[in-house]
Amino acid sequence: MSANNNIRKTRTKLAAAVASLAVAGSLGFGAVTTGTVPVLADPVKLDQPIQAPSFGDVVEVVSPAVVSVRVKGEVRETAGGIEQFGMPGMENLPENHPLRRFFDRFGESPREEFRQRRPRNERRAERPISQGSGFFISEDGYLVTNHHVIRGGSAYTVVMDDGTEIDAELVGSDERTDLAVLKVEEEREFTYVDFADDAKVRVGDWVVAVGNPFGLGGTVTAGIVSARGREIGAGVYDDFIQIDAAVNKGNSGGPAFNLSGEVVGVNTAIFSPSGGNVGIAFAIPASLAKNVVSQLIENGSIKRGWLGVQIQPVTEEIAESLGLDEAKGALINDATAGEPADKAGIRAGDVVIAVEGENIDSPKDLARTIGDMKPNATVEVTLWRNGEAQTIDVKLGEMTEQEEVAAAEPEEDRPEAEVAEAGFGLYLAPAEDGDGLLVTDVEAGSEAEDNGILPGDVIRSVNSKEVKSVKALRDAVDAASDDGRSAVLLQVVREGANRFIALPIG
Repeated sequence: MSANNNIRKTRTKLAAAVASLAVAGSLGFGAVTTGTVPVLADPVKLDQPIQAPSFGDVVEVVSPAVVSVRVKGEVRETAGGIEQFGMPGMENLPENHPLRRFFDRFGESPREEFRQRRPRNERRAERPISQGSGFFISEDGYLVTNHHVIRGGSAYTVVMDDGTEIDAELVGSDERTDLAVLKVEEEREFTYVDFADDAKVRVGDWVVAVGNPFGLGGTVTAGIVSARGREIGAGVYDDFIQIDAAVNKGNSGGPAFNLSGEVVGVNTAIFSPSGGNVGIAFAIPASLAKNVVSQLIENGSIKRGWLGVQIQPVTEEIAESLGLDEAKGALINDATAGEPADKAGIRAGDVVIAVEGENIDSPKDLARTIGDMKPNATVEVTLWRNGEAQTIDVKLGEMTEQEEVAAAEPEEDRPEAEVAEAGFGLYLAPAEDGDGLLVTDVEAGSEAEDNGILPGDVIRSVNSKEVKSVKALRDAVDAASDDGRSAVLLQVVREGANRFIALPIG
């Protein structure tokens, strides 16, 4: 009886469960068929999209003016193919060096007997040696690129934005500013661009670089001006605009545009520890490029004024020792005999503070100012001498391409002389030629050592007064102290070259 009751109860529960499922099923079916599924939310979006800057309009306008520049140069070709270029220094390898045999066989041998073994049918062949970028600056086909792009070239090809290839001729180049001008001769009007007023360029302004990186053809990158007046050790004209637009090998000679489509700079160098772009590129300012390019078009070369002096910066200590209100100007280390400065009466110890009434702030400023002037021009130079300003006229010479190098002769044994302590940690003796005082020793940690004076230096003057004895040096220091100056200026000769060092009085 008990078992039958359990069975009956179980059947009742199963029936109830089935009924529940049926009801649930009918309810679910009804929900689907009646369209009561919950409604999903709309996709998110901004009613007013953020207006990010687009460079499309600028690129569309200027791209036809930007070109790729391909350069070919002459290399020696023999029956065995192109001769390998010799590596620097390989000509100096010892005869028994393990690489010498390889170099003599496959490279450019410095030995005459190897030259004589070369096939007689060798000829010159033009092969690609470099490629870069450039841009037209006139509708009749003048275009700008870098000097280092065309250096060593004998044939030049310009590849237009549409792929058209046109031969070009070299008009002129200037190594000092790394600029060159090519000319395309073709009956058409070229799209060209103009230089901007780079004085208005501000750090943070947008720039667009267009060029030919890695030979890929027209490529556009964008960034901002990240610095002005950047010096990278390139020379007198070391005054670059720094940008963070991606610039790589092949971009050299290409333009950096502002948002008006004007050229603010010519891309010429990158900072790259790894060889790739790291966001630091340097462009030649438009004002400098415009000046150089116009001269190259007019004359085919750059003629620069020449003063004939060696110069150094004016430090705070030097300015104090000379009575100058500011540490500005260019201190004359030496005026080369027979050159314009020497003929005009400029001498070591003078400070050039102005040229033609324009202030000179630094040695680089003086070199650039004089270099931008025409040879044989007579210019007004303002000097600071003996505590006052005076003006003289100088007829400039012409700067030559060759740089003079003065080789220091080995020092001969000096005769023993009486040595005296002169203050500042200096031990001095009369110079061998009687012109100045020889530094025989410098105390460690002294003012003299801290300011770079070395044993072997010769002190010629103190505050522009010649000194041939320790007493004369001390008298000059006392006179400066009495005048209320906190430093004295020493003219020091080292290995035949003048330099000026300021020593604090105390």
